[in-house]
Amino acid sequence: MEAPTRAVTSGESRPGSGPERLSSALARLDAAGRFGIVPGLERTRWLLDHVGNPHLGLRGVLVAGTNGKGSVAALLEAMARAAGRRTALLAKPHLVRWGERIVLDGEPMDDGRFAALAREVLDAADQAPSGEHPTQFEILTVMGFLAAARHRAGTVVCEVGMGGRLDSTNVADLGGCVVTNVALDHREWLGDTVEAIAAEKAGIVKTGDWVVTAATEPARSIITERARTVGAPLRVLEAGADWRGTSRGRAGVEVELDPVAVAAPRLHCRSPLCGRVQEENLAVAAATAVLLGIPEPAIVTGAASVRWPGRLQWIEGTPALLLDGAHNPAALAALQPEVAELAGGRRVIAVFGAMADKQLGEMLPLLPAMAGEVVLTSIGGERAASAAALAVMLPGGVVVEPVTAAVAEARRRAGPSGLVLVCGSLALVGRVLAQLDAG
Repeated sequence: MEAPTRAVTSGESRPGSGPERLSSALARLDAAGRFGIVPGLERTRWLLDHVGNPHLGLRGVLVAGTNGKGSVAALLEAMARAAGRRTALLAKPHLVRWGERIVLDGEPMDDGRFAALAREVLDAADQAPSGEHPTQFEILTVMGFLAAARHRAGTVVCEVGMGGRLDSTNVADLGGCVVTNVALDHREWLGDTVEAIAAEKAGIVKTGDWVVTAATEPARSIITERARTVGAPLRVLEAGADWRGTSRGRAGVEVELDPVAVAAPRLHCRSPLCGRVQEENLAVAAATAVLLGIPEPAIVTGAASVRWPGRLQWIEGTPALLLDGAHNPAALAALQPEVAELAGGRRVIAVFGAMADKQLGEMLPLLPAMAGEVVLTSIGGERAASAAALAVMLPGGVVVEPVTAAVAEARRRAGPSGLVLVCGSLALVGRVLAQLDAG
C-alpha cells in the first residue's frame, strides 16, 4: 500500500494555547453536527485526500458489531501496547472529553492537541463543494487517521461507528477485521432484520483481510459468505468449544482459549472488565491479538491492565453507582443478570435516559426487573428523548430533569446502602462521569 505522504508526517499539531482555542474548535465541531448522518464514503475520501491521505499504509484492525466493539477495541490496544508497539485507538463516542476518541499509546489526546487537529481538518472540510460538506463523524474519522499516521502507530485499532459498509471508518483497509456480534439496532439506517444488519457490518471485510467473529446465526452465515466472496480468512469463535469463560463479579472475568481455535498455545487471560458479556469480548480480543502477531505474555498483560470506563463500571459510594451505557434491547437484556449479581441484595434505583431514535418500546419494559424504581431523565440535545416521553412508555417512572437532579433523586431513593444504576446511553453515562469529576 502507498505510504503516508510527507504532508501527513510533518507539521505535527502542537499543544493549544488556551481554553478559548479549544472552545472555538469545539464550537465548530459541534456546528458540523448540523450535517447529520449521511451514510457513504465519498465525503470522507475527499477530506482524506485534502489532508494527505493519512489512512494509506496504516495497519491494524477495524472493529464492528452491535455491542462490545468498544471493549474489544480497548482490549486489543492494551495488548498491542503491552507488546511494546506504538498504538492508536480510535474510539467512539467519548464520555467526558472529545480527546477520548483519539488515544495514542494509551493516553487520550489532550485538549490543546485535539483543538489544533480539529481546526486543521475543519479548515479542509470547509473547502468542500456546496452540499458535500463532511459530517461531524466524518471529520472525527479523518482526525483519527491523521493523528495515527503522525504518531507513526504500528497498530491502529479503529472502532467502527454505525454499521460498517457505509461507515466513514470503512475507507481504511487495516488488514484485519472483527465483527463482535449482531443484534437489532439502528434499524432506520441498517435494516429491520439481523441478516440485513449483519450484511452492513460484514461490509468492512475487504479482499485479503482476515476476520474474527463471535456472531451467532443467522448473522454468522452472512459474515461467512462475505469472507468467502472477498477471499478473507475467517476465524469463528464458539462459546464452550473454542473458549470458556468465568465471571469473577466486580473482579472482572477470565477466559481460556482452545489452542486449535486460535492456532496458538492455550491462552488463559484475566480482565478487570465486569460482566459475562466481557468473557466473549476478551476471547475475541485474545484471538484477534494472535492474528496481529502479539505474543502471549503481552496478550495476558494487556488484558489485565485494560481500562474502559462506562461499561458496567462500579463506583463506590453511599450509595454506590453502577454505570453502563446499554443503549439497545440486547445490551439491556444482558445487563439484567449482572445487576442482580453485583447488587448483592442492595436496593437498586435506576436512572434511565436515551436517544429518541432507540427501540424505547422494547427497552423500557426491561427496567422494572432490574430496579425497584426508575428515574427517567433527558440527556439533552435534539436527538434525546424527553423524560415525559419516556414516562408515557413506562408508567410509574419518576420524571426528573436535568441529569444532575435525576441522579440526586435516585441517590435519595436508594439510600446510603443502596445502588444507583445509570443506563440507556453512553451520553448519559458521560454526563454522570463529568458530574463526578467536577466534584
